[in-house]
Amino acid sequence: MNANKNGVDLFGTISVAMVTPFDAAGDIDVKKTGELAHYLVDNGIDSLVVSGTTGESPTTTYEEKATLIKAVRSAIGDSAKIIAGVGTNNTAASVRLCREAADAGADALLAVTPYYSKPSQEGVYQHMIAVADATDLPVCLYDIPGRSSIEIASDTIKRLAEHKNIRGMKDAKGNLCAATELIDETGLAWYSGDDPLNLPWLSLGASGFISVIGHAAPRALRELYTSFEEGDLARARKINATLFPLFNAQARLGGVSMSKAALRLQGIDVGDPRLPQVAATATEVEELRIDLVKAGVL
Repeated sequence: MNANKNGVDLFGTISVAMVTPFDAAGDIDVKKTGELAHYLVDNGIDSLVVSGTTGESPTTTYEEKATLIKAVRSAIGDSAKIIAGVGTNNTAASVRLCREAADAGADALLAVTPYYSKPSQEGVYQHMIAVADATDLPVCLYDIPGRSSIEIASDTIKRLAEHKNIRGMKDAKGNLCAATELIDETGLAWYSGDDPLNLPWLSLGASGFISVIGHAAPRALRELYTSFEEGDLARARKINATLFPLFNAQARLGGVSMSKAALRLQGIDVGDPRLPQVAATATEVEELRIDLVKAGVL
């Protein structure tokens, strides 16, 4: 087993970047939050990212973020890891989120590259070090230049990996060639942050996935991972191919709208997104229904 698999004790293997349930008034639905977390864990998910961007973290308050962690912990106990999203483009705000997440009961932290402001690599480094210094919780870096407008460069990743609390990477950059060296050299637990690349990442030694389509297909993702680990590559490829309609749906609708609409079609109503995210239209929902049927999850 790859040395990077030791990270599964910190961050799990199959994680879902969980949506945040809202009620009809647009407030956090604590009951639904617990029910959704319980449903995902019951169906093979061993890690939940709470208040990531798919959890609409830009539009939830500090207090709401702490409430979400507590609601998930109450629902699932110690049956899965809780990873708290603490990424912002304000280092002081991220440090506060780290401390409050630890107090609320999170097991680990997920820190996305500071977005929009485009700091230098030294700025990225110092931001992440401040996050890692804020608590004793393990930190998973999140590299997604398509959203943040700046990458975490390979040399910066190597420097950050020297910090005792920085233990993982969620990779949505997709540079498989560069990551091959980094996985081997840094010892970081590596996670696919882009569902269409889940299977290729496993082949390079990734520890697992931090998924969006896992809302709609948690069991299938678990089966894909297990098939790969057991050496049944034919089955892993088949499952991966079956999931492609969901990959396309996510690209078409965006993670938040797709996930909430898919859950509603499956009988789990977690409300609509907060602006600027919007709910799927009737036409989009019908297209998504067809995708879910093709993927075998409806």
